[in-house]
Amino acid sequence: MKKRLAALLWYSLFWMIVFVFARLYFIVFQYRTAFSNSLWELLQTFIHGSRLDLSTLGYYLLIPVFFTIPSVFIKGRWFGMLIRWYTYLLIIFTAVIIVSDATLYSYWGFRMDYTPFFYLKTPGEAAASVSTFGTVIFFLEIVAISAIFIISYNELIARLFFNDGKITYRFGLIFYLILFGSLIIPIRGGFSIAPINAGTVYFSNKMFLNHASINAVWNVGTSAFTQKPVKNPYTFTDQAKAKQTVDSLTVKKKATIKLLTTNHPNVMFIILESFSGYLIGELGGDSLITPCFNRYARQGILFTDFYASGNRTDKAIPAILSGYPALPTLSIIKEPKKSQTLPNIVRMLIDQGYNSSFWYGGEINFANFNSFIIGSGFKQIITKDNFPPATYNSKWGVHDHIMFRMLADSMKNLKEPFVNTVLTLSSHEPFDVPMEPVFKGDSRLTSYKNSVFYADRSLGEFLDKASGEAWWKNTLVILVADHCCRIYSEPPMYSREAFRIPMLWTGGAIAQKGIRINRIGCQTDIPATIAGQLGLAQAFPFGKDLLSDQSVPFAFYTFNEGFGFIADSSAAAWDHKLKKPVMMEGKDPALALSQGKSFLQYLFDDYLKR
Repeated sequence: MKKRLAALLWYSLFWMIVFVFARLYFIVFQYRTAFSNSLWELLQTFIHGSRLDLSTLGYYLLIPVFFTIPSVFIKGRWFGMLIRWYTYLLIIFTAVIIVSDATLYSYWGFRMDYTPFFYLKTPGEAAASVSTFGTVIFFLEIVAISAIFIISYNELIARLFFNDGKITYRFGLIFYLILFGSLIIPIRGGFSIAPINAGTVYFSNKMFLNHASINAVWNVGTSAFTQKPVKNPYTFTDQAKAKQTVDSLTVKKKATIKLLTTNHPNVMFIILESFSGYLIGELGGDSLITPCFNRYARQGILFTDFYASGNRTDKAIPAILSGYPALPTLSIIKEPKKSQTLPNIVRMLIDQGYNSSFWYGGEINFANFNSFIIGSGFKQIITKDNFPPATYNSKWGVHDHIMFRMLADSMKNLKEPFVNTVLTLSSHEPFDVPMEPVFKGDSRLTSYKNSVFYADRSLGEFLDKASGEAWWKNTLVILVADHCCRIYSEPPMYSREAFRIPMLWTGGAIAQKGIRINRIGCQTDIPATIAGQLGLAQAFPFGKDLLSDQSVPFAFYTFNEGFGFIADSSAAAWDHKLKKPVMMEGKDPALALSQGKSFLQYLFDDYLKR
């Protein structure tokens, strides 16, 4: 029993050394970029990257640990031979990934995933651009690395698996069954709500260091099991026509309505979790649910016909900060190599000399938020890890009132100008908030209302305190929901009511108070509108300036395998699985449907090219 367990421990150490070697090989191969960083920065790639190394190790151990179960009863050399040949195959596979990844990164600028395997369908074309000498060196490196680790395994580890040792059958069976089940812990990356992802190991504003932290084997394996389309599944018309439609909808003109007192305001985004439009009193909802929001809405600029781009937070953040629309079944935030190519209003402001910070009381690794937030250029990132564990009184992390109080205290020393993004969480399911219920009842809708009331109260406390600070007079605060929350089967998932959300501009930098903007807009319009107010370049191809009289009023949103398109006098929704429209409203829904199809087609083509 002890000898078999010792063999598995030494085997695990062997593979961790292989992964350390793989990262070192990658760094040396990319020496021109790598050695422009300090030794400490490079060492941190090993520290942070160890989480993905352990996850990969968990996968590699599945076969050895599984076959320890029958080895309790069936003695002999078969177990040692099985592990030997299994390890040989893994070593060769790993060596291929190590060498291929280091080589491809020089050309592609991202860590290897499953993409290169598509080219194996046409090996002649794939090898056409590679010289004979380069091909020979490529295979010699694979052979050399494989040989080194196969010899090392034979000399140091292999013999350990040929020693059965003494073991009690019942105890051994129970122990190895538990051990096999426990591999889910390193594979998943621990016990947190969010499973491990590539963004988990991101730690630096230097993208190369984040890339170096990734385990390429893990990246290849994960992408293989979550393969994305390589062809556009939403081809409805000629691509040139689709582009023409998008260009006509997103005309870039200077803002004609100037709503700010300065061209260089502080900018604070407060993204409100699940603040559905149908709850907001100023948008026709119950005035008792969001009294603080309603009060500031009467003093600020309220966009009354505004829509979420998608139905999840991971789709909202790229829309709000990068002006990139949500995709029906995919989330670009989960693909760092694509999301890092997006324009970003935060990076634009940082280039203008703005200080920056991101605040979230929850798990930053959820849905790969971490990679996107770091890629956005935020200099300071605050998550639940920055709060005392005693304050973890929510399933998702730290409740909003605690987060807002810490934010308020920190801003006393914040240098202007600044761009801050704050993401709330307490109004997320299961709607567990630290207060006595205001609305009575046991229904899910009642719990949701109470959670929004609590979040609104926490927000109001922060805004009331902030409005008395010196920095407030030069600050634009943008309050916007990430998405709606459907409590029951109504409204239908494709309907405009399921995507209508509030957006409110407030703060001391607002020149005109109590304004209502009734033009149709979407989250993807936020960066372009801010850029228009600040006189910055319009770098957001899918958004429009809501404050320009030249902009076309429309909103495009997506749900699972479908989209909705809202125009001034028409609206339509399309379900791609049904291959037919599921909503046709207004004077000319056929035109809205056609425009929505072109928008989705052009968007997905853009996604594939990134």
